Amino acid sequence: MPETSEVHLAVALDGAGWHPAAWRAACARAADLFTAGYWTDLAREAEAGELDFLTIEDSLGLQRPRRCDPRVGDCSDHVRGRLDAVLTAARIAPLTTHIGLVPTAVTTHTEPFHLSTAIATLDYVSEGRAGWRPRIAPSPAEAGHFGRREFPPLTVGNVTDPDIAAHLSDLFDEAADAVEVVRRLWDSWEDDAAIRDVPTGRFVDRDKLHYIDFDGRWFSVRGPSITPRPPQGQPVVASLAHGDVPYRFAARASDVVFVTPASAEQAVQIVAAVRTAENYPERPRPSLLVYADLAVFIDEAPGAAAARKRRLDDLDGAEFTTDCAIFAGTPAELADLLLGWREAGLDGFRLRPGALPHDLQQITRALVPELRRRGAFRAGYAERTLRERLGLPRPASRYQIGAA
Repeated sequence: MPETSEVHLAVALDGAGWHPAAWRAACARAADLFTAGYWTDLAREAEAGELDFLTIEDSLGLQRPRRCDPRVGDCSDHVRGRLDAVLTAARIAPLTTHIGLVPTAVTTHTEPFHLSTAIATLDYVSEGRAGWRPRIAPSPAEAGHFGRREFPPLTVGNVTDPDIAAHLSDLFDEAADAVEVVRRLWDSWEDDAAIRDVPTGRFVDRDKLHYIDFDGRWFSVRGPSITPRPPQGQPVVASLAHGDVPYRFAARASDVVFVTPASAEQAVQIVAAVRTAENYPERPRPSLLVYADLAVFIDEAPGAAAARKRRLDDLDGAEFTTDCAIFAGTPAELADLLLGWREAGLDGFRLRPGALPHDLQQITRALVPELRRRGAFRAGYAERTLRERLGLPRPASRYQIGAA
């Protein structure tokens, strides 16, 4: 059980909301989805609610809700297309001051050198509020965008096939190596490597730049980075996990893991599985912070949120399902649920608004005040960096003389 009475909240932003028909809701800003102003407004709303951080979804393929037939690919009644999450976070960064920014970026077809500089740059422009959610890209369609690798077909029915399971396991192993390369590149400049000594004409102390000399199955990277060490030293790495293989990936690579329990009882089991996965001597970081994901539809009037979800279901022609539990109710009912689930040993929650901006506003303007009334949410931001807010120490560069 967490030591503090404070409930830690984050929000997951995706398009017009997590419901496939959210773009058709009365509150939706469908015409603005591909504008900077839309994402800035959402980020400012999340910051007004003093949430820990926000995440931004991304992938290498067009969105395909579960009811769509992948053989046909016709989902013209759903949001298709998105902005690059890392670039969107970089646009948001100078227009916010406190909230953490955690974009998704795919490891499977992206060079870790590029990822390291992108997230380090985000940490600079946000002054220490950056994070990153690594994601694998297992489908052959996504591989086809790049033409360098061929992947087997992937369906719901064949994920337990030994060859497919080995393929997915390899991708998680590759992702773990990618994160390790990125982390080493972040460390390849010591904190005081840029000396800017005008009298001697030395901008950097070359002895404080280091080759990382990573040589693995998927990557061979010498380094050093072209970007000085980020303000946080190591920006926060977060991952989404649904089973043993991704739990092990989270233990190897992450600071935060998002999990998807359906109940408080299942949350107890998942937290135990996460702790088992991270129980090995080589893990160099503090224990994983475990945040439970929850899709939310929130309204003050009893029954209104459920009715609104049903209207969206009717527009979509199918009941909304997703990989996490779905809540539809009042702010007080959601506060009850969060405080109850927290007893399972969860460190926080990542809420997925069913429809934007409505459900985000309900989080910041109704749920947060309700939690404050119960003494379970902070009043104001006290920390400067995202690591500080999450209680994570700032690590020394592994290449610094005397570093642990």
